[in-house]
Amino acid sequence: MGDVKRSRVVSPLDGGWGWVIVGCCFMVTVCTRAVTRCVSIFFVEFQANFEADYAATAWIHSLVDCTTMLFAPVGSLVANRWSCRVSVMLGGLLASSGLLLSSFSSSLELLYLSMGVLTGVGFALCYTPAIVMVGCYFRRRKALAYGIAMSGSGIGTFVLAPAVQLLIEIYSWRGALLVLSAFVANLIVCGALLRPITVKEDEEEAEGNEGESGGGEKPANVLSHDAELAVKLSKESEDRLLSSGNAAPPQLQKRRRCFSSHFLSSKEYCFLLLPDFLGLAVSFLFLASGCSLPFVYLVPYALSVGVSHQQAAFLMSILGVIDIVGNITFGWLTDRRCLKPYRLTCYIFSVAMEGLCCLFTPLLRSFSLLVPFAVLYGYFDGAYVALIPVVTSDLVGAPYLSSALGIVYFLHAIPYLVSPPIGGWLVDLTRSYTATFFLSGAALLASSLVLTTVAGIRHCRRHQLTSIAKDTKPEPLPLSVSDQSECHITYKKELAVTDTVAS
Repeated sequence: MGDVKRSRVVSPLDGGWGWVIVGCCFMVTVCTRAVTRCVSIFFVEFQANFEADYAATAWIHSLVDCTTMLFAPVGSLVANRWSCRVSVMLGGLLASSGLLLSSFSSSLELLYLSMGVLTGVGFALCYTPAIVMVGCYFRRRKALAYGIAMSGSGIGTFVLAPAVQLLIEIYSWRGALLVLSAFVANLIVCGALLRPITVKEDEEEAEGNEGESGGGEKPANVLSHDAELAVKLSKESEDRLLSSGNAAPPQLQKRRRCFSSHFLSSKEYCFLLLPDFLGLAVSFLFLASGCSLPFVYLVPYALSVGVSHQQAAFLMSILGVIDIVGNITFGWLTDRRCLKPYRLTCYIFSVAMEGLCCLFTPLLRSFSLLVPFAVLYGYFDGAYVALIPVVTSDLVGAPYLSSALGIVYFLHAIPYLVSPPIGGWLVDLTRSYTATFFLSGAALLASSLVLTTVAGIRHCRRHQLTSIAKDTKPEPLPLSVSDQSECHITYKKELAVTDTVAS
């Protein structure tokens, strides 16, 4: 037999069905993050109906956020083991069922379970897989694609906030939850449209043999790996299984595949040992402790200073629509060649500006003064939300994006759980929202300070390594013949895949 030349082409990237994926991720963020933000509009109704205080009512919002982030690795696991379609469609069914049951709740405890836990688990199964799929379909315009996809939370907040307030006035809070349940069921449709990337395989025999070509298509699940890595790993596993000229028995081949799967699963989390990622994780803990408080307490604070219900809901709409501007403009700007190396700096700046906005909130005691707060906070919130997947991908690499995002959103869980009740406890204790907004601002500034320190250490380390590299001349590593051939083969595979995707 002559040699066989194989080439794999991943299609399409940076366009085509990728824009459908962006649209689906956009709707997923509308149905998950925007609906979660609008839960605060129900606070006054829950307090009046169940005669509860701020701290007890705040547990509903914190449980939704906490469960969504706590089960984010489960969403990655389900998508990796089965498919993104299965994960998102199952999550949509659970989330819709949770809101449906919440409309019949007779106590806060039942709301904790139905809306807080069941709906949160459904959102978790939808959120991370949809975000990762965008990264699989886009390379050059990744930040812009993420900006458009993540703007769903802002657009959803802009549309849903007044709509939910109107639904509460017409149908009461139970009827409003029933309508939201039907709306969230659209996640099932979004999941059905999330088509995996297709890997095309063409084979051509070398000269001296009969001309023969074969091609086929097979769907590749690339949620935990990008397309190039999926092609490389599948080819390397083929070579290992078919090497030595004799095929192993079917049972032995099955055992080898199982062992390889478990081995690769353990390798997926090797980024946890990176010092830069550990610093990023600490900054996310502070970020999650402060970013949710303004969304929970903006409407109650506005009502406490004499703003009407409609104007308070309109503040959430302003915050949401400016959030869209932050998503798209920061995504477009950080894709430019001049700002691409400074994505981390842009992220740090946006988080720090959010913290400063929160520190000045207690001075704003009218609707006309709260509008600038909603504009600034919404803009920088949209900026940092769009940059979280991009910054994470730049730090750990695209092959580990799915697992890394699962860990990143998992780190948001406990702060999302405890910060709103702590904020409510401060309101009950001080009879003022000042301490709550100060807590939010301090946590956001601490997050930016931690990441600034990490970025500074990283810059100094790079400068030191560059100086050492200039002073020393690299020497070739002593490799055996087999190691050299394996490295050469792997390098050729990576080069071929890179050239094919680039074309």
